[in-house]
Amino acid sequence: MLIDFFYTLRDAKIPVTIKEFLTLLEALQKQVIDTSFDDFYYLARITLVKDEAHFDKFDRAFGLYFKGIQAAFEQNGTIPLDWLVQRMKRELSEEQRAALEKYGYDKLMDRLQELLKEQKERHEGGSKWIGTGGTSPFGHGGTNPEGIRIGGKGGNRTAVKVWEARNYKDYDGEREIGTRNIKVALRRLRKFARLGAAEELALDATIRATASNAGYLDIKMQPERKNNIKVLMLFDVGGTMDDHIERTEELFSAARSEFKNMEFFYFHNCVYDYLWKNNRRRHAERFPAWDILRKYPPDTKLIFVGDATMSPYEILQPGGSVEYNNQEAGAVWLQRFTATFPKFVWLNPEPAGVWQYRQSISIIDQLMNRRMFPLTMDGLERAMRTLSK
Repeated sequence: MLIDFFYTLRDAKIPVTIKEFLTLLEALQKQVIDTSFDDFYYLARITLVKDEAHFDKFDRAFGLYFKGIQAAFEQNGTIPLDWLVQRMKRELSEEQRAALEKYGYDKLMDRLQELLKEQKERHEGGSKWIGTGGTSPFGHGGTNPEGIRIGGKGGNRTAVKVWEARNYKDYDGEREIGTRNIKVALRRLRKFARLGAAEELALDATIRATASNAGYLDIKMQPERKNNIKVLMLFDVGGTMDDHIERTEELFSAARSEFKNMEFFYFHNCVYDYLWKNNRRRHAERFPAWDILRKYPPDTKLIFVGDATMSPYEILQPGGSVEYNNQEAGAVWLQRFTATFPKFVWLNPEPAGVWQYRQSISIIDQLMNRRMFPLTMDGLERAMRTLSK
């Protein structure tokens, strides 16, 4: 079984060696872990993966190979009290949905504080307590149009706060592109100029000079022809963007190969007062947004990549971020970025057909001066033409 797992990792282009595989087998033989599927995952990752840049590839390969095994692996284990599994889904009529109360942001936070003091046990369904399912604005898996998600996965994607541990993954810049079309579309933005020292043979000039010199070789040199376009890409990561990892990685990888003068940063849902470049160290290695605005010249092409799917509070209200209390609204920061870099677009991986049903997408589209384009080949080409004007 594990030999096939080894080849699955190799097929995923993870540079795992025989020596590392034998180390994993030795650790299992000496029983350095308990009979836990999670423990095996961490043991396999620490022994087989040398560079954390390959963690995302490892997770995908591990999930593909061991899909469905976890239940059998832990069938004899102790089953903990599970707050995170949704056991009940309620179907509500349109009338019931319309009757749901929409709390204001401040009322939501005050009410949550009260419930945290009162509630002593797990709750499923209903309209009051923190739990799963139901119409309460607190918990997860329910149908309240505005709420605070606590644990679990969202459904309607309208939560105004999300309280759970977040582990985002960097987009893989070495991912092989399944099609060259993305690169072809991005090349519309390239602008070449001869820069630097004269280090490249100028063939046409050499031929002309040699002919003019009665056939005696007269070599002419010229500066190398380089793409002098400067690109700043800001990627939304985590949450609803997990649905679009594959296409976003293809875009990221293609952009890194096409634009040598490219910088990138990550944000979550909306841009606020800091961004980051390493998702595993995003709390320790932050880059103030003000520094980014000052560092890059105004002719830099700015490209946002995100699904713009969130609660409107996250865009319009100070403290609206799902992770911390930001001092200024996301809309303020978006306007600062677009004012500093006049050549900007927003690429959205969500199908354009659903944009009209998501209030947050409409808001960001307006803030982008209607320069939001779908992450399709046609959308990419139109975005590149906009940036080239």
